[in-house]
Amino acid sequence: PGAGKSTLIDALVQVLRSEGSTVGVLAVDPTSPFSGGAVLADRIRMQAHSLDPGVFIRSLATRGAQGGLSRVIRAAVALLDASGRDVVIVESVGVGQTELDIAAVADTVVVTLVPESGDSVQVMKAGLMEIADIFVVNKADRRGANRLAAAIRTEVGSNVSKDGWTPPVLMSQAHKGEGIERLHEALAQHRVQSQSGPQRERRRSQQRRLEFIRAIRDSIETAVEEMVLESDELGAVMRRVESGETDPYSAASEVLRSDVLLRRLTKMSPKPSR
Repeated sequence: PGAGKSTLIDALVQVLRSEGSTVGVLAVDPTSPFSGGAVLADRIRMQAHSLDPGVFIRSLATRGAQGGLSRVIRAAVALLDASGRDVVIVESVGVGQTELDIAAVADTVVVTLVPESGDSVQVMKAGLMEIADIFVVNKADRRGANRLAAAIRTEVGSNVSKDGWTPPVLMSQAHKGEGIERLHEALAQHRVQSQSGPQRERRRSQQRRLEFIRAIRDSIETAVEEMVLESDELGAVMRRVESGETDPYSAASEVLRSDVLLRRLTKMSPKPSR
């Protein structure tokens, strides 16, 4: 959060348009757990391209979805691809160590950090550090930027490269347009690298597998939500939890052992994401 992702994308879109590429941007904003609304401010930061017919920008709310994305993001990406956009950029919400659904959607993952992130490199090892294809230290004019970049390079250098690709660590000042050309070059280089040999199909297979798991998880979540509202059997269990007669974990085990959830799932079909 606050790494300047939208400003970075705005500058990157300008470079892409200068070479004639059409662009689609899907910017995901968090939904408030209290009001259910979302700020959807990303289009405000990208107003320079709002009247350009070669650029389509859409803000999407998470609406309770975990992982830093919206549940409809895969369908939206497929739609922009089918519409003929040369490049589709997905901006996830500011994410942490485990909110990594972007890896199941994007061909190239760019992790954007700021100098203030320097003390958290160790924390990110098991998450963002593993999915990044490119690192960008934005707001590089701030104190500690070089130290952060060095820490990332050290960590990247100690890991085995992914399919022969070692994630570069780039510096940028997006609000000044500095470092954007180098990012554009790195994106092009990774595209060539990832689409050669078996790497592309391996990544596609992994994305399809993760999407399959997500479809199952979403279906189960929907079934449980409907059961809470509609099932008399579940309502009886909930009343026992509310009264303190049983604890939530024992009640959940009881529901899972019964055939209530199974009956609900057999009546459902998962909504396709693309």
